[in-house]
Amino acid sequence: MPKITRDQVKVPADVLADVRETYVDNYMKATRGTGRLMLFACDQKVEHLNKDFYGEGSDIADAEPEHLFKIGDQGVCGVLAGQRGLIAQYAADYPNINYLVKMNSKTNLVKTAQEDPYSPQLYDLDAVLAMRENGVNIVGLGYTIYLGSEYESTMLAEAGELIAAAHANGLLVVLWIYPRGKAVTAEKDPDLIAGAAGVALCLGADFVKVNPPKPEGDDKRTPAEALKIASMAAGRTGLVCAGGSTVDAETFLTQLYDQIHVGGADGNATGRNIHQRSLDEAVRLTKAISAITLADYAVADALKVFNGEADFAWND
Repeated sequence: MPKITRDQVKVPADVLADVRETYVDNYMKATRGTGRLMLFACDQKVEHLNKDFYGEGSDIADAEPEHLFKIGDQGVCGVLAGQRGLIAQYAADYPNINYLVKMNSKTNLVKTAQEDPYSPQLYDLDAVLAMRENGVNIVGLGYTIYLGSEYESTMLAEAGELIAAAHANGLLVVLWIYPRGKAVTAEKDPDLIAGAAGVALCLGADFVKVNPPKPEGDDKRTPAEALKIASMAAGRTGLVCAGGSTVDAETFLTQLYDQIHVGGADGNATGRNIHQRSLDEAVRLTKAISAITLADYAVADALKVFNGEADFAWND
């Protein structure tokens, strides 16, 4: 796909005039100048504890947290998303990565059957801005909302205030929005996924990360076809799909291609499918994902990149 120019970036009206160029800089960095986002999700060390990083299905390299940063440095990614402390520990050694600071997190130990989910904000914006002033290449923030939780009003309010403050400082915001709680009977219902996308737009998010919808019963649409409604509901908020658990590369890349070209997605947000692999394989997968996301490669051509039969590089 052709690159976008700076004047094609639709800057939200809550971005103050004196940080407008900073916002455009960050948008162009995060999307590699395409308007599409390839987000490398590295926030699971809180969300899923160590289960995603050691044991069956994970390469032993994934047990070491620096593995994430090596992938982000050697691969082709738009942003690496992680908690403030995780980024603070490694960013000085990996200054060229675009970072997105995940502002809230919770573990998966307390199940919905016990209590509806609430993911509190862990630190204020000033702590993140101080890191940026100290030279860390922070381009945006992330925040998770569980729609349908009895605590959704608190999370909506926190996210709304965070987005306003982030835009006032020239930062992007990606919302993770998952319908979840005792009131939610089908977390991947297409209508709920589309509703989540619309909530993100109304809160002012730049991108929203959702789970791929799962049509059931008489709904004969494919997940990508159902995703199209969510993409429309998101409006000018770019919609990206969560990568989910690790699957073979061809299946994953095919799903990604369909999400973009059938479902209207503006990229992807992938964690386990990348970091549970060896460094070499993970780097090749980031390049294959980015080949589809940033350059509209066909699946067969992206597979050649993953298999090491071709390379993919991207110059901003």
